[in-house]
Amino acid sequence: MSVTVPATTDSVDRASGAGADELAREASQLRDRINRFRVALGRFFVAKQPLIDLMCVAAVAQEPLLLVGPPGTAKSDLVIKFKDALKIPDGEYFEYLLTRFTEPSEVFGPIDIAELRAGRYLRRDRGKLPTARLVFLDEIFKANSAILNSLLTVINERKFYQDGQPVPVKLRILLAATNELPENAELAALKDRFVLKAACRSVQDEHFVELIDAGLEAYTQRELNQKPWVEDHASLEDFVKAHRHLTHVLARRTTSPDGRELRDRELYFSDELLRELRRVLKTLVREDGVFVSDRKVVKLYRLLRTHAWIVHGGAVERADLRLLSYLGETRDEIDLLEEKVPRLLGLS
Repeated sequence: MSVTVPATTDSVDRASGAGADELAREASQLRDRINRFRVALGRFFVAKQPLIDLMCVAAVAQEPLLLVGPPGTAKSDLVIKFKDALKIPDGEYFEYLLTRFTEPSEVFGPIDIAELRAGRYLRRDRGKLPTARLVFLDEIFKANSAILNSLLTVINERKFYQDGQPVPVKLRILLAATNELPENAELAALKDRFVLKAACRSVQDEHFVELIDAGLEAYTQRELNQKPWVEDHASLEDFVKAHRHLTHVLARRTTSPDGRELRDRELYFSDELLRELRRVLKTLVREDGVFVSDRKVVKLYRLLRTHAWIVHGGAVERADLRLLSYLGETRDEIDLLEEKVPRLLGLS
């Protein structure tokens, strides 16, 4: 097996600036590598393939993903193995367990005292969130308001402030976890940024023997410092290139034979399927009170296009609309939608 050298910061930055034609020529190979990656990683978990697929969709779309579930359901393990399999260096990965006592300096870096004496309010951000490509925030909703406000800026604008000036962060993939979803209004804005929220459930009822076998194997691998899930299928650079390619495709305008300018929606999302999307969303809002903001509708379109591109490489199909199963804002809604959405789509 050939060994892939982990992508450096410079190579990932170059990938984000690759031209549309160059990326289009690579698109098929990128899809193949990402699909091999997600399927291969699924072999190291019990009944977690749908979550790994969602992680890949979120990573290509560069949209945050929230994993919701009790302790001991492999939330952290999913993220760690995902990071390892992408060969992301430790210096480009940041994880933190947040509490209400967590200080901003723990996440964004301590204040540089020497600079402060010179009258500049700067953080030493090396090894912290602003310099990481992949970030995992556990118990994200337990952070205090100072951290939450900064996180909103990071998610919305991909920047944070140094001495009052906006500085770009290097974030490409944001994964977060929570044991439970809060319902207080103060956290509504942050919660809305996570279009996709997926339940990470216990699997012992349906997969008792497989769980024991996989757990023992994971234990011995950890003790022997073995990482067989690092298999050279895809790199962070592949995901960045895929994101850039899809961005070019979404921006593209095509002229029809009758001279009309066709947008992405007219090429990759049929009118019939668009009506179906609208029907399902309206049903969820009307019957179940699911909150779907205008921002979320736009992001959802991008996520659906990303899912379609990864899984089958073409226009959005009815099966891609299963992504609506992950729009729940509360734990009850998450459970409800995973059962109801496929039924509404006639896919169950």
